[in-house]
Amino acid sequence: MPAPPAAVYAVLEHPEHYPRWWPQVRAARRAGDGTVTTRVRSAAPYTLTVTLAARRRDPAARVLEAALTGDVEGWARWTLTPDGPRRTLAVYEQDVHARAPLLRRLALPARPLLRANHALMMRAGRRALAEHLRAV
Repeated sequence: MPAPPAAVYAVLEHPEHYPRWWPQVRAARRAGDGTVTTRVRSAAPYTLTVTLAARRRDPAARVLEAALTGDVEGWARWTLTPDGPRRTLAVYEQDVHARAPLLRRLALPARPLLRANHALMMRAGRRALAEHLRAV
């Protein structure tokens, strides 16, 4: 990413603002309990509803981790490390399982399509985040 880790962290720690810069995150709403419910749709004709609950917010270590529930269940984590004087390596990891009935039925036969759909979304998110960071 074309910004120092603290600047990238400052953007990523607010998932309720992801729709401002990440086109596939169609909506995000913060609830009173601190969770954020998102609606996500990439190329596949299916919108996921996922609620994120912070599990780890560590600005010193530059790690953000959330438990995910809804159409998928599991966790996701951003880890940010310096990559030069004004650049950041942003690593995204997740471990999720389909919970929505349709997704569960399609998990095995449509696996290549689902993986490609996710890859498209993540590439688009990487580009959009880089553009957003350059503009800020």
